[in-house]
Amino acid sequence: MVAAHSVDLGEWTAAQVVRLNADSQTAAVLELDWSGPEPSSVADLGDVAPLKLTHHSWNGTLSFCNHEWVLPRSHKVIGATRLLHGGPANSWASGWHLGDQLARQRRWDRGVHEDPVVPWKVECTGEKVNELLSRPAAPRSEVMHLTIRDIDSLDCAQLVQRFPALTRLHLSGRLGLLSHADDLCQLISLQRISIVDLLGMTKEDCLKPLRVSELESVDLYGIPAGYASVMRKTWHPEIPAGTFVSIHRARKPEWVEENRNNPLRDWDGREQISATTYKRAVAQYRTTRRAVIEAFAEEPADTRPARMEEIGRFYGEAFNQLDQRSGFIETVEREELFEALDHIMNEAEALHGPSVENARGSLISGVESVRDW
Repeated sequence: MVAAHSVDLGEWTAAQVVRLNADSQTAAVLELDWSGPEPSSVADLGDVAPLKLTHHSWNGTLSFCNHEWVLPRSHKVIGATRLLHGGPANSWASGWHLGDQLARQRRWDRGVHEDPVVPWKVECTGEKVNELLSRPAAPRSEVMHLTIRDIDSLDCAQLVQRFPALTRLHLSGRLGLLSHADDLCQLISLQRISIVDLLGMTKEDCLKPLRVSELESVDLYGIPAGYASVMRKTWHPEIPAGTFVSIHRARKPEWVEENRNNPLRDWDGREQISATTYKRAVAQYRTTRRAVIEAFAEEPADTRPARMEEIGRFYGEAFNQLDQRSGFIETVEREELFEALDHIMNEAEALHGPSVENARGSLISGVESVRDW
């Protein structure tokens, strides 16, 4: 049995680790229908039962899923008892969040079907948080969980000053830039950090275990290679002490230079897309981009729609051929291919002024007339 304090409940809660899977490095965790003061042993739990979920679309199934098998350092083992469930867990969770489901179930049982707005949890865009940080204000020490998405740039020094009591921080962007990332070491209560598709961090910005001693999850994806290397070297030794470490897609400077303005960059390393297919796809994107921008610069306005349709056909046919080889274009990839065309048109219009009516539609029409994906 393991126990942890839940902010959602305002109390401690508990779960049973049913089994460990060495191959997948996961733990099958069964949450209990219990909360109370901090337990020192299994006996403090009393007569416990598994948590059954009936809130929202749940139909009485157990709160039972696979977690990464690193037990967070804020959790503790309180002993063993009889196995409460013997089957396998068929769902997976990212991170241990004991108490979340129990809090939702109890609200549902009281007739409250919406998650409450709580002052300690904030989600916003990079643009919104930069606007907030630009205005003088007192620190918001009540905020513990902060999620910021769509970051183009963010000053971490200002962020830490405004939100000094964070325990969870999730930052994601579009290859945006973080500055003063070393100031994140001042978040001494930080337990979980996630940084996705952001740049600007250096080796000197590494979070230090002696400064953020409660950190129990380091999740980095699409970050500078130097920063990734030193973070991996620093935090891997902390895994036995209860810090989960996941660091992927370290980006070298030359990759950043080539791909910062590449809308298909997320295809690099995607499961069903080989390195060769990715390179050919990017090459075709760049060929199409060059053709569109040249057409804006050189074609008379009245002939531009016809040229756009022709470019669209070449684009559609090129990806027909690529898809025939490996069948990699699924719903997400199809949407991304059309988003790439929008990106090209937006660039061309920024360089040469708004397009004539139907130019954008003609480009799409050309693709639609030939595409098999």
